[in-house]
Amino acid sequence: MFKTIEDYLHALKSEMNDADPALVQDALADAREHLTLAVEAAKEKQPDGDPSEVLNRIMDEYGTPEETANAYREVERRTSPALKPTVKSRSIFAKFFGVYADSRAWGALLYMLIAFVTGVFYFTWAVTGLSLSISFAIFIFGLPFALLFLLSVRGLALLEGRLVEALLGIRMPRRPLFSHQGMKWLDRLKALLTDKATWLMLVYMIVQFVLGILYFVVMVTWIALSLSFMALPFIQLVWKIPVIVFGDQPRILPMWELILFSISGFLSLTVFVHVAKGVGQLHGKLAKWMLVSE
Repeated sequence: MFKTIEDYLHALKSEMNDADPALVQDALADAREHLTLAVEAAKEKQPDGDPSEVLNRIMDEYGTPEETANAYREVERRTSPALKPTVKSRSIFAKFFGVYADSRAWGALLYMLIAFVTGVFYFTWAVTGLSLSISFAIFIFGLPFALLFLLSVRGLALLEGRLVEALLGIRMPRRPLFSHQGMKWLDRLKALLTDKATWLMLVYMIVQFVLGILYFVVMVTWIALSLSFMALPFIQLVWKIPVIVFGDQPRILPMWELILFSISGFLSLTVFVHVAKGVGQLHGKLAKWMLVSE
């Protein structure tokens, strides 16, 4: 039998030591919330009841750590990933050009575009929130403001995790970390400040700003150059515009050079899609490391 909720959670975590960290976090968050609220409700109904008996009865109803772990594994097994490989090719040629049919590649491209917007927002929110929290610390409303800011950071981290899972196919937490509603606000603030997950989330928001700009610049530049090479034959043949100028002398390229430029542009675009797919997977691992607390 378990004497405290923490003992139960520790046993549950041990049972799920081989599971995905994001799944473990979801399981622990659900168990902590259910057991805590159930114990509080039981205390209100029976204030004179034995706390140990009440806690053990609630844990028996919730299930043993082994049963709970198996239930979460079964749900995870039945839940298909948001994005999974759609192309299984054997030849190198098919693998190279088959990337256009891979949903993970398109998800990574979309994420790289969105990361520019989210990065700017996260950075602005983090820097402004930290600055105001420190500035308001001397006022009576400074600490409640800091508490609300840190809670918003956790909310944004959960939102970012949902974006990462939806677009990059990396399993991320789907439940918010349980925050004890009955705890005094000063104790909640202390718990948030001493939790390393809070600071990792803040660092991620700043890192996302740098990476978002880098993704956007590389993406726009690479795609623009690739498409411009692909469009050279149309520019010269259809609109009769010289595509190369040496000094003041425009040069009309022969057909074979135009075709070569067009093919090289298409190959460059295909390489970029592969690069974007790889970058998406790496970014997903970074997000998982910084945003998953378990």
